[in-house]
Amino acid sequence: MNLFIDARESLKIALGAIAANKARGVLTTLGIIIGIVAVTTTMTVFNGMQSAFRQGAGAVGADALYVSRMPWIVMNDFFQYRNRPNLDLDEAQRLRKAFEGRAIVNPTMNTQRDLKYRSNIMDGVVVIGTTDKLPIITNRMPEAGRFLMEFDVRYRKHVAIIGKEVADGLFGSASPINKEINIGQYLFRVAGVMEEQGGTTMGGPDFDRQVFVPITTFVKAFGGRRFSNVDIAVKSPTMASLDDLEYEVIGEMRKIRKLRPAEPDNFSINKLDSLLGAFNNVVGAVLGIGLLVTSIALFVGGIGVMNIMFVSVTERTREIGIRKAIGAKRRSILLQFLFESAAICLLGGLIGIGIAAVLTAVINSSGLMPASLSPGIMVVAIAVATAVGVFAGLVPAWKGARLDPVEALRYE
Repeated sequence: MNLFIDARESLKIALGAIAANKARGVLTTLGIIIGIVAVTTTMTVFNGMQSAFRQGAGAVGADALYVSRMPWIVMNDFFQYRNRPNLDLDEAQRLRKAFEGRAIVNPTMNTQRDLKYRSNIMDGVVVIGTTDKLPIITNRMPEAGRFLMEFDVRYRKHVAIIGKEVADGLFGSASPINKEINIGQYLFRVAGVMEEQGGTTMGGPDFDRQVFVPITTFVKAFGGRRFSNVDIAVKSPTMASLDDLEYEVIGEMRKIRKLRPAEPDNFSINKLDSLLGAFNNVVGAVLGIGLLVTSIALFVGGIGVMNIMFVSVTERTREIGIRKAIGAKRRSILLQFLFESAAICLLGGLIGIGIAAVLTAVINSSGLMPASLSPGIMVVAIAVATAVGVFAGLVPAWKGARLDPVEALRYE
């Protein structure tokens, strides 16, 4: 109870001292404001990039394995993968038969072609040859019309499912359903428009700038069998069985490619976890460097608060002597200056968060990069600002608390 009374009284005195020196308090908070803005903005950009990447990468399919010629991420020794043979549709068909009734196997091929509708042209759009199983793999569905059907794949129909950006670029506000577009030199009828997905960060694919056609039509129209590489997605029934499925897929692919036991795999198994892991490693390192640099501003702000608190203790030496003479304990004096320091930094933290929120909105509206100011970041920023205040005021407060009351009363 006594501690609570001391804390309440010390807080009241501390707030009164801040109110009595408004100009000095405002100038003191500037360093904290700058530091909090720098640190918070860095964290919001990282948070936004991570959220955008997860949202975009989710279109890959978290519970699917991808059999590819090369790993998605090659850190070094690129040349060891250069001479690997491409995967082809025959291998995809054999893998599908091996997992029939146990897993979904979906091959894809891709190329880039110019699209045209009347006078509207889009250059270098990614054209993906696939099957009706793709929505099951990626959980992406059309927002208008339909996706590919087994009928389209079997009979090599010239139908296309376009991304949102393609629909806007070629048709504007008009409905593209059942309209004919040129993909390269071939005519395709638009059967559906995919829901808006957005592109991943750090140069990832733009999922809204894609066109899906039956893989059989892709081979016929674009010569896929001659030069394109096939990627084969294998969807696990459950996330729990993904690791077991990976071993089975490796075994089946080695069997299909007739690899001897001593021979290394000449294909790669990719999954979303590895992609997210690499992203988190790279961006996490950038975040760490960014926070280290921006924390310097916060550290300088803390030094400024400590300096002002030393000045405050010196100016109020006689006041400390009077309080001690009438019975104030060291604890009360210590809490008084700690509360004053913490209150100054907390105020700077709140102002800094407000400025960071404005900067976050500006960054998002500019489209330069994603940014997201979450409640968690705000709580951390407030906690950091308060902690800086406590540590900055600790030494000056300790000095004030240990003053001899007789000497303090003599101080002029």
